[in-house]
Amino acid sequence: MRRWLVILSVLAVLVGTLSGCFLTKDSPEDTLRSFAEALQRGDVDAAAGLTDNPAAARTTIKSIFEGMGSTPKLSVTPDLVDDKKVTGTLDHQWQIRNGNTAYQTSVILTETDSGWRVRWQPSVMHRQLRDGQSFSYSDDRAYRTPVLDTNARPLMTWQAVTLIDLERAQLASAGQLARALRPIEPSITTATIRKLFDGNKAPSQTVIRLRDSDLERVQRSLRSIAGITTTEQGALLSATKALHSPAMAGLEDIWRSAIDATAGWSIQIVDKDGAPTHLVDSAQPGETSPVRTSLDRDIQAQAQRAVDRERRPAMIVAITPSTGGIVAVAQNDAADRSGAVSLTGLYPPGSTFKTITTAAALASGGVQPTSQVPCPGRTTIEGRTIPNEDEFDLGTVPLPTAFSRSCNTSMGALANKLPADALTSMARRFGIGADYTVPGLTTVTGSVPNADTPALRVENGIGQGTVTVSPFGLALAEASLARGETVTPTLVEGRGTTGDTEPQPIPDDVVRALRSMMRDTVTRGTATALQDIPGLGGKTGTAEYGDNKNPHGWFAGIVGDLAFATLVVGGGSSAPAVQVSGEFLRPLSN
Repeated sequence: MRRWLVILSVLAVLVGTLSGCFLTKDSPEDTLRSFAEALQRGDVDAAAGLTDNPAAARTTIKSIFEGMGSTPKLSVTPDLVDDKKVTGTLDHQWQIRNGNTAYQTSVILTETDSGWRVRWQPSVMHRQLRDGQSFSYSDDRAYRTPVLDTNARPLMTWQAVTLIDLERAQLASAGQLARALRPIEPSITTATIRKLFDGNKAPSQTVIRLRDSDLERVQRSLRSIAGITTTEQGALLSATKALHSPAMAGLEDIWRSAIDATAGWSIQIVDKDGAPTHLVDSAQPGETSPVRTSLDRDIQAQAQRAVDRERRPAMIVAITPSTGGIVAVAQNDAADRSGAVSLTGLYPPGSTFKTITTAAALASGGVQPTSQVPCPGRTTIEGRTIPNEDEFDLGTVPLPTAFSRSCNTSMGALANKLPADALTSMARRFGIGADYTVPGLTTVTGSVPNADTPALRVENGIGQGTVTVSPFGLALAEASLARGETVTPTLVEGRGTTGDTEPQPIPDDVVRALRSMMRDTVTRGTATALQDIPGLGGKTGTAEYGDNKNPHGWFAGIVGDLAFATLVVGGGSSAPAVQVSGEFLRPLSN
């Protein structure tokens, strides 16, 4: 339990009249006031030094402050009874969040050789406190509050876990521990365990946190390993082990803020062993609503299965165009090694960016859906030679054919006729280049700088040059096309997304033309492997990078109220991305 900041304020009132013989620098009133002020500052030594038994007082006062978890505040107004037996009271008040708890204690002051002192007894701090006892403060949160998916099914729940720790003195057991854990976590090796101890002097390190089901599988093997200790805890985990996503990484912080806001608390007197003996006060937690997200368990699980079948880094991001809700973010282990690249990784989009190029060309009026455009196998534009894949040559064809067959030469020529900022402006309408703050996520959409030279206009027009997108950004672009305006992405219900751009409409005639061309891509273009999926439209992409030995493969599309982008890093062509997309979509369409 994490202890919360508390504030102690104490009001000391001495009942009676003040004898003139006490009006000295070292009077009972001065001592009591100083004692109260020391407590208020959290100055244990000063408070204890104002008692007639500093050692005992220091032990108790220090344990109370540590048990409560913070430095308290204190106020005092003294009053004396007589000059023989000086007594008073202390009104203690602990301020906890927006509430407080208060109680009163009695104080006796006694004159010693060192002057006036508080006669020490534990009851000075609480009337029920005895020698050897202390306070223990704890928060009472609604840990059973779940994180739900868009259909109100559990996405993350509070579960029992066991921490497996290895002692530094038994580091020789690292290999045996790695072998014991291999059935449930093959990524843990002797080297990774040893690395946990590098750069620190910790006597032990936590190697893994296990669910109960995993613990049962390895528990017998762990018992025989020297230096292993186990600790049971609770943790917020995905509802099933197979359910995981970069989009879930930030949900615990949102969940914790929700249960913190409604948390209750308790203050107990405990003995030396920590056993409670008396409840000082408590407040029950308030009603805590579940954290609701836009993620869909079924779609997420299917996306994860699809990328897991690919050995190269692969990822899928899916968004609901009608709401902007992020329904799935999946990436395989190979992609995980580079971080949350499905949300923040930037890659050249290749031919998937031809959607933006075609939209900009249509919006400019320089071309119509019925226009005939040349698609030679190779062409030189403004000194930049552009080939089609394998230099296929279609001659002069309708624009939809050039789009669906992914003619680089056609699209490069269209881009060359556009203003320097045309692709930048149109991409932003689709959400690419916009900067969003999505509660629970860190995202990057991409970058489409102005093309200030003819060669760069041509390069950018086919998704190369200086253009980059993330899978998240490309999925957002597909969602914006489906809705006909810039979609603002969201993840957590009630937690609004902010961004540096307002939603902008995409012209209706542009939307209709592009949706038709994307459908053509699936039915008779470069993605016919997916033509069995009803209503699917999309765009393939092969993106050069580095030495271009293994270009990235993309497929982005729309089917029903689902927009998505699939990337296979170093896929060599769009074919692997098309295959992964099919494995993702087919079970959902049945």
